[in-house]
Amino acid sequence: MSLRNKVTLIGFTGKEVEIISFENGNVKAAVSLATSDHYTNAKGEKVEETQWHNLVAFGKTAEIFQKYVPKGKEIAVEGKLTYRSYDDKDGVKRYITEIRVDEILLLGGK
Repeated sequence: MSLRNKVTLIGFTGKEVEIISFENGNVKAAVSLATSDHYTNAKGEKVEETQWHNLVAFGKTAEIFQKYVPKGKEIAVEGKLTYRSYDDKDGVKRYITEIRVDEILLLGGK
């Protein structure tokens, strides 16, 4: 079992899946995923913190996203953490952190 660079998340999709088709026939799916953490702060108040994650998937996994994952769907994903950068229209370097999904499990919800 390889535990190097492994990410497992359970959450709800925040938008419709964006599908990009490449000339070579490959398909990429991109979607955001919200995960929430609940705790009680020092004042005894219940607090909910939500984190947003960028997910990307390719090939058959992307096709599963396209067919079965609408906005608001609860899913579990497993993949690896990836980083990339690009220069925006003003020439400023932008950095993106993504989870490259290898496996998806469709859970309850919408």
